[in-house]
Order: sequence, then structure tokens, then C-alpha cells
Amino acid sequence: MKNIHFKSLIISALIVWTLGVLSYLASYFVSIMDDPDLQANWVLSLAIIPLAGLGAHLYYRKGYQTNGFVLGGAMFLIAMIMDALVTVPVFMIPNGGSYASFFIDFGFWMLAIEYISVVAAYWQIENTLRKMQLRRAAKAK
Repeated sequence: MKNIHFKSLIISALIVWTLGVLSYLASYFVSIMDDPDLQANWVLSLAIIPLAGLGAHLYYRKGYQTNGFVLGGAMFLIAMIMDALVTVPVFMIPNGGSYASFFIDFGFWMLAIEYISVVAAYWQIENTLRKMQLRRAAKAK
């Protein structure tokens, strides 16, 4: 945990969580599918790809070298805390949901895997590109 920059982690995770919640809620205002809850879940599952990438970019742009799986897990942990503090009591419980139904939902854990995987993939791609640049620079000398 010593190579995690907590301030950047928290800021990046909160931006991703906020934009994710906004995309989820916004999907209810555009009716495309008969089931608005299913539609919102689809929108979130598609939105999490660029959002997690954005969060990883915001974190790594300062040059931090945190393992992508560690960063993705930490970012998702912050999202879980925010869901427990805000999403469930404000949006789910008033609509008949509960903490248990939210956190044991299969879709929630699929989003966790997707989120962590996107952050880890971003990290891998960034490392590969950095190594390629270093090799080019070494050959140019």
C-alpha cells in the first residue's frame, strides 16, 4: 500500500463514482427498453468502460506506478463505500431495495470485475507504451 497515492486515488474514484451514478440515473429519463431498471444497468455497464479508463488516466497522469489490479480494487472499494453511504439509502431503499439486495446482486459483482479489469488493462497498456517509447529512445541514441 506504500505506493498508492491516496489523495489521487480518492479523487479519481469519486469522479468515476459520481459520473457512474449520473449515467445510471440519466438513463431513466430516456426510455428505450421496456424495463427501465435493466436499461439503467446496461447503461452503467457500458459507461463504466470509459469512466474507469478516465479514472485510471486521472490517477496515472502524475506518474504513479501503482499496480493496476491494486488501483482498480481500491477504486472499486471507494465506490462500494459511496454506494453504502449514498446510493443505497438515497436511491435504492426508497424504491423498495435494501443493502442486501444491492450488494448481493450478481450484476453488482460483474460491474466490480469490469471496473477492476478496465483499470488493470489501462495500466498494462500504459506500461507497454512506456516501454516502447524507452526502447525507441534508446535506439535513437
